[in-house]
Amino acid sequence: MSEQDYINSGNAAYINSLYEAYKQDPESIDYGWQKFFEGFDFGLSDNATPVTPETSDHFLKEINVLNMIEGYRGRGHLFAKTNPVRERRKYFPGKELETFGLSEADMDTVFNAGVEVGLGPATLRDIRQLLEETYCGTIGAEYHYIRNPIKIKWFQERMEKQRNKPDFTAEQKKLMLNKLSQAVLFENFLGTKFLGQKRFSLEGAEAMIPALDSVIQKGAQIGIEEFIIGMAHRGRLNVLANIMEKTYKEIFFEFEGKNFDSESPHGGDVKYHLGFSTDVAAANGKKVHLSLCPNPSHLEAVDPVVEGITRSKIDFKYGGDYTKIAPILIHGDASIAGQGIVYEVLQMEKLEGYRTGGTIHIVINNQIGFTTNFKDARSSTYCTDVAKTVLSPVFHVNGDDVEALAYVINLAMEYRQLFHDDVFIDILCYRRYGHNEADEPKFTQPVLYKAIDAHPNPREVYLKKLIAEGSVTEKFAKDAEKQFRDLLQGQLDEVKAQDRFTETIPMFAGAWSGLHLPSEKELLVHVDTSITEAELLEIGNKITDLPKEKEFFKKIEKLFEDRKKMVNETRVFDWAMGELLAYGSLLKEGHPVRLSGEDVKRGTFSHRHAVVTLAESEDEYIPLNSLDTKAPFNIYNSLLSEYGVLGFEYGYALANPNALTIWEAQFGDFVNGAQIIIDQYIASAETKWQRGNGLVMLLPHGYEGQGPEHSSARVERFMELCADNNIQVANCTTPANFFHILRRQLKRGFRKPLVIFTPKSLLRNPKCASKLEDFTHGRFHELIDDVNADPKKIKRVLLCTGKVYYDLLEKQQVEKRTDIAIVRVEQLYPTPVHQILKVKAKYAKAKEFIWVQEEPENMGAWPYICRKFHNDKVVKLDIISRIEGSSTATGYAKQHAAQQLYIINKAFETQGSKTVKETINKTTKKMAETGAD
Repeated sequence: MSEQDYINSGNAAYINSLYEAYKQDPESIDYGWQKFFEGFDFGLSDNATPVTPETSDHFLKEINVLNMIEGYRGRGHLFAKTNPVRERRKYFPGKELETFGLSEADMDTVFNAGVEVGLGPATLRDIRQLLEETYCGTIGAEYHYIRNPIKIKWFQERMEKQRNKPDFTAEQKKLMLNKLSQAVLFENFLGTKFLGQKRFSLEGAEAMIPALDSVIQKGAQIGIEEFIIGMAHRGRLNVLANIMEKTYKEIFFEFEGKNFDSESPHGGDVKYHLGFSTDVAAANGKKVHLSLCPNPSHLEAVDPVVEGITRSKIDFKYGGDYTKIAPILIHGDASIAGQGIVYEVLQMEKLEGYRTGGTIHIVINNQIGFTTNFKDARSSTYCTDVAKTVLSPVFHVNGDDVEALAYVINLAMEYRQLFHDDVFIDILCYRRYGHNEADEPKFTQPVLYKAIDAHPNPREVYLKKLIAEGSVTEKFAKDAEKQFRDLLQGQLDEVKAQDRFTETIPMFAGAWSGLHLPSEKELLVHVDTSITEAELLEIGNKITDLPKEKEFFKKIEKLFEDRKKMVNETRVFDWAMGELLAYGSLLKEGHPVRLSGEDVKRGTFSHRHAVVTLAESEDEYIPLNSLDTKAPFNIYNSLLSEYGVLGFEYGYALANPNALTIWEAQFGDFVNGAQIIIDQYIASAETKWQRGNGLVMLLPHGYEGQGPEHSSARVERFMELCADNNIQVANCTTPANFFHILRRQLKRGFRKPLVIFTPKSLLRNPKCASKLEDFTHGRFHELIDDVNADPKKIKRVLLCTGKVYYDLLEKQQVEKRTDIAIVRVEQLYPTPVHQILKVKAKYAKAKEFIWVQEEPENMGAWPYICRKFHNDKVVKLDIISRIEGSSTATGYAKQHAAQQLYIINKAFETQGSKTVKETINKTTKKMAETGAD
């Protein structure tokens, strides 16, 4: 035997020992060996007709045949005929008989190993033919790395029994041809009627349309009522038209540029980024709801959003039933291999807080990314190899074989429904044109595009097959083509005859019914968010009780005793209690609350303790769940992800505007890992896609000398995104104001994303506390004036936001300064301009109005505040801050202290003080000379 053999004669003793064990107790050995020895015994029985005498050589060859079977199952995909326009690379070892210690001389020998593939004792020729047809046709299957033998057996039995050969009726084939024709002819029509316009066509991958149609029909048969679909721009127009049933007329209006509404407050987006929602009829008479999520050009950014929407609907629409709704993600080959968000989303799938019951992943594998060849786009063999990290099965399918694709996607749907796992379908196809229709692909891939130019489209390939087998006639195909082209032309003629069409996106349908877009005036209306004293005390007492029959860590018991005293003795509440009371009050009013992020159960700064772990086990107790409410409180420690988790929570909030959905960053600095979601969804989705959202982001922020990675949540980045009342940005300084802003989020007739910069050191600052009446008689205050200031005495007004207020307050109180007022701007956007003007009028004798911040001058809120007031003749603001910097903060504790001290001292000096830059430069130089840290 050669060195490539999977087994050698040295293993004979091992095989014999297995056989002896089998004879004693069949259950004592692996299932695969059980089946082999069953066939072996059958071959020795009187019922069998031995073809060859039993010898040790034959016994070993039986093992070699088993090895060959396993070889095909595990590596057959490497030799499958899946690429329509390129020759496959060669793999070693191959699939030749010699690889398995067999030869042509063995082809007509009967082997009991045939039992393993359902043939019973069979010739090697028959066994090999079954394996070739199953694993090396136009479908390549990767599933053998799955660690669950039940799942492996499920695939083997279905695929090998049918040899991965579709068995569709003539009527089903006609339906597939019809969907394929729609896809091909629609792209062709757009290409001829709108020359040079970008459409990111599906040409070369049109088989995806009948495949999508097939999975929807199959899903409807086995219980699916709704699909949430996410995809990038390639092929989106085709999916919108031929799957989502958006009318061709509406799409033609967009191409003609007649869908622009000059009176609309929305800026809109290009046609191949838009979403759509509809009900389509399934073959069984049921209606299936389809939602295609809008997506920017950031390819895979939509993935976590789709998963979040799906989970939200599972929770609130389908009562936790994963079998009623399924997400479908359509990837590109370059993006699935290159975008880390795909890995983040895959890791989320099996986690308690993010599970959606399995996703159908479809890859439009054009074998090229813009101009980059696949060999430069990834290191892995396949673009889908990321699927193996979570043991998801992958099918590689030739994009010219429509029936194979429909067969595989139906198989995937069945697997998803049964095992609630992700499945990947990699459609090996091509891109007929360049990245867009005006691009020239031969600049970079001349050989590939020579082959593509000569290659028939998938409709031509399939039509030829159907005519040859007699399923359709050539006349039938021509008549259907003419009818469809006439339909398209008729709708285009109607569009050309009209002046304008405004597409209506139902922003306030379904779960959003009863909500609306607010006017600018409505945003300024104060909302009553107070609760009664009785309600507050009831909630407070329940969430501070620990079950006596459970044993808790002593420090936890002391913490809850202190919280109980807040409720019944001091009637003064810290930040954590203010937050928990807000959640409890919303739950009592029937609003679900969901909070997720890294370490949110305890809280990064050990302040929240919304979930308490027992002392002698890992069992958990959630005090908020002790409230008598039907609304759920769900809190999840997330995986170490910002991009994926924030996208998920955005999607979750999108699907249920009546729940308080919160994402908290471990430190606010880390939010920049999710910047794409912030830019493309949170800040701009309302203007681009008319999609509102009420997501809350909690971002710990404050300068306490913890270095550049634990100081700044990048206030300036959020402020530069503020326009058209798109989001809300706040930096609260009291637990009560935090309580009220959280409640306000669900107490108005509209939803806006809310960004709150939350404290760190203030969590334990005794001055950062609120009295009971602040909760029971209060509301959210966009601006908090200095209640102790006498307007007649004030010469300088300091405006600030967040934690620096307490530093300024301490200085004011220590020095008993009655000539300086400290005004807190709690809501940075929408900026309370009118309230600031009232402050200006109140302190008419003040000569100076100064914005004070901890952040460097080029960061924080100042760049925005400066822009807002730089031409204001009424309020002229100066600035006190750290000097401009490329990093958010210093990593040296003493330098931080010196900078902070300067800011506070400067704020209380009246004249003759040095500039910030001079002082800090001098301090830094001195520290360098003395070697201070």
